[in-house]
Amino acid sequence: MKRRIFIWDANPKPGSLNAALADAYAAGAEREGAEVRQMALADMRFDADYEGFGRPQPMLEPDLVTWQAMITWADHVVIVHPYWWGAMPARAKAVLDRALSSGFGYKYHGRGMGWDKLLSGRTGDGIITSDTPPWIDTLIYRAPARRVLRNQVLGFCGIRTRRVVQFGSVKLSDAPTRAKWLAKAERMGAAAAQGPVAERGEEMRRAA
Repeated sequence: MKRRIFIWDANPKPGSLNAALADAYAAGAEREGAEVRQMALADMRFDADYEGFGRPQPMLEPDLVTWQAMITWADHVVIVHPYWWGAMPARAKAVLDRALSSGFGYKYHGRGMGWDKLLSGRTGDGIITSDTPPWIDTLIYRAPARRVLRNQVLGFCGIRTRRVVQFGSVKLSDAPTRAKWLAKAERMGAAAAQGPVAERGEEMRRAA
């Protein structure tokens, strides 16, 4: 069976370096035989307002429903985003707030602090771009965007992260440096295409 890979370009600006990295990842994966589907935040239309857990929530707009469907379809999930004020852009975070929701990404137990990870069986990668050099981000800030993506987004829902990489400094980079980043993204895609196809029987039983 072909490996099914969903790549989300989570930059609200079209034509960005993130989009090029997503395309490079896709090219590497498709070269190794994977089936790839992509979405770009810049093309998604939805209400980014979110009033918090425990309140009635509006129905998901079609683009958010499609985003959920892509996650469900995929064996491997890839999130590519820029690093703004220590995190992903607010509009990208709004997709997680509204669509990576209880009953889809996770399900709390009735009592205690436990929860079911409803997206178990999948793997994931992350690619983050920053003006802050990654070594400074690691040494001074302890890599918050990488930690959150790995542990509190993908991991919280049961997606086992393979790699989260950070490319920077973008504003100081030249064309040869960016070409190296694109080549690395392509190699990551090729490697992801060779991974195992997800086994989702257990997660489907938990979600029922």
